[in-house]
Amino acid sequence: MGKPFEIRKEIPLDATLEQVWEAIATGPGLTAWFMPMEIDPDSSMVTSWEPGRRLGIRTPSEPDGSFQAFDYRIETGGSGGTVLRFAHSGFTSDDWGDEYDVMTSAGWDMYFHTLRQYLAHFAGRPAVYLEAEAPPASAKPEAWPRLITALGLTEPVEVGAAVRFDLPGVGAVEGVVNYATPSFVGLRAPLALIRFHGRARIGMPVAVSQHTYISTFDVASAQRGWESWLAGVFA
Repeated sequence: MGKPFEIRKEIPLDATLEQVWEAIATGPGLTAWFMPMEIDPDSSMVTSWEPGRRLGIRTPSEPDGSFQAFDYRIETGGSGGTVLRFAHSGFTSDDWGDEYDVMTSAGWDMYFHTLRQYLAHFAGRPAVYLEAEAPPASAKPEAWPRLITALGLTEPVEVGAAVRFDLPGVGAVEGVVNYATPSFVGLRAPLALIRFHGRARIGMPVAVSQHTYISTFDVASAQRGWESWLAGVFA
């Protein structure tokens, strides 16, 4: 049965108001840390549009009453930085149970960490995005440790651990673990941020997403490489 929910986050960022607005309210900015999408300030879904200060979005209500609202407020922080105050609220559909709040909150933690990493290491660089999904067998909870082993890591995964492996048809992937929870592992490579998503709690396969800060990066070849690598891990 659906129910109302509200998730709030406060994210300190070492960036200017203008940089944060660019990251949350433009297509190139969102591609750099979240996923490719455009926000039209004239859309009926945009409820607040105050450049450098506030962005509000509300999805249309579904027949079952479910909807989602997103509120981003940017404020000046200490030491020349900013604070992003974020709220995600709404009403869940009948398909979601009590785990929705916990899972969604954890997902936002991962994405906002990616935003901090982007602003700290790659701010202003053009980005391309890809995502790839592992075989259905990876949707089982016991499959996640196989990914950890394939990355050359052990549980609990430690931030700062070095990772190196070969991606079929692409070459070596080298990076450092910069995010680790029971459901996510993040790597920072010299020109990319890579995130592994464990989605067994919602019955979905493991996925990988990659933000690469080179506009000429061959996304299609890399996606094939990730799909091949994931298929091997979970064969």
